[in-house]
Amino acid sequence: MTNHIEDYLIQLKENLSGCDPAMIQDALSDAEEYLRSELEYSRKNNPTADSDKLLAEIIDKYGTPTEIAASYKDAEARLSPTVVLHPRPENKGALSGFFYIFSDPRAWSGLLYGIFSLITGIIYFTWAVTGVSLSLGLIILIIGLPVTGLFLLSVKGISFVEGRIVEGLLGIRMPRKSQSNDMHLSMWGRFKSLFTDSKIWLSVLYMILMLPLGVIYFSVYVTLFTVSLSIIVSPLVRIFYDAAIIETAHASYTIPPYLFPLTLVIGVIMLATTLHLAKKIGGWHGLLAKSMLVRQ
Repeated sequence: MTNHIEDYLIQLKENLSGCDPAMIQDALSDAEEYLRSELEYSRKNNPTADSDKLLAEIIDKYGTPTEIAASYKDAEARLSPTVVLHPRPENKGALSGFFYIFSDPRAWSGLLYGIFSLITGIIYFTWAVTGVSLSLGLIILIIGLPVTGLFLLSVKGISFVEGRIVEGLLGIRMPRKSQSNDMHLSMWGRFKSLFTDSKIWLSVLYMILMLPLGVIYFSVYVTLFTVSLSIIVSPLVRIFYDAAIIETAHASYTIPPYLFPLTLVIGVIMLATTLHLAKKIGGWHGLLAKSMLVRQ
C-alpha cells in the first residue's frame, strides 16, 4: 500500500509540474498525511477488508491527483502571500514612484526583517553549530544517534518557522504546512531519511549563513536609517535647542537656516533610498531562503 500512496504522490507532483515549489510541497504534505491517516483509520475499523479497496475508496473521496492539482492551482491563483502589496501606480512619474516607497509595506517589512535578522542569525548560528558539534562528538556513542535525530528534527521545525517569517515579512511564497514525519517507516528508517535529506543539511547551512548576513543587514540598515533620521531632524534640533551638529574641542559647526530645506530634502531622499535598498535586499534574501529551505 505504501507503493500505491507513493505512486499517487508522484502523479500529483507531475500534475503540479511548473508550479511554485512551496505550493507543491504543501500539496504533497497534505495528500500524504490525509491518505496515510485515513488508511490507518480504515484498517482499524475494517481489519479484514482489502487494503487496495480501502485506499481506492479514500482516493475517490479525497480526489484524483489531477483533481487535487487543479484545486491547488485554483486556490494559489486566488490567494496572495500574507503581505499585502500596494502596486506602484502606472501613471506616476519617476520622482513620484521613487517616493512611493514610503507607502510600500514590503519595504518597511524588509527593513524590519533585516534589523531583527541579527537576533535570529545569532540564535540560528548558535543552535546549528552546537547541534553539529554535539552530533559529531557523540556519534561514536549510543546516545549520539538520538541526539543527532533530535537535532535534525529541530532543524526541520526551525526552517518551517523561518519560512513563515520570510513569507510574512518579505512576501515570498513559502511552505504553509510543516512536513509530517514518515510514520510508516521504522525508527531507523526515519533516522536515515532525516540524515540523508539534503534539504535539512541545506537548512543547517542557511542557519549558519544567517549570522554574517544578519550582521551585514543590521549594520547597513541601522546606519542608513539613523543617519537619514538625523539629517531630517537636524534643522529642528538647530531651531529649538540651538545645538551644534558637530562639536569638537576647538570649534562647533551648525546648519545655517537657509540650508534647512536642502537638509530636509537630502534626509528624505536618503531615507527613501534606504527603503528601496531594504525592499531589494529583502526580495533577494527571500529567494535565497526559498532555494535553501524549500524542496525544488
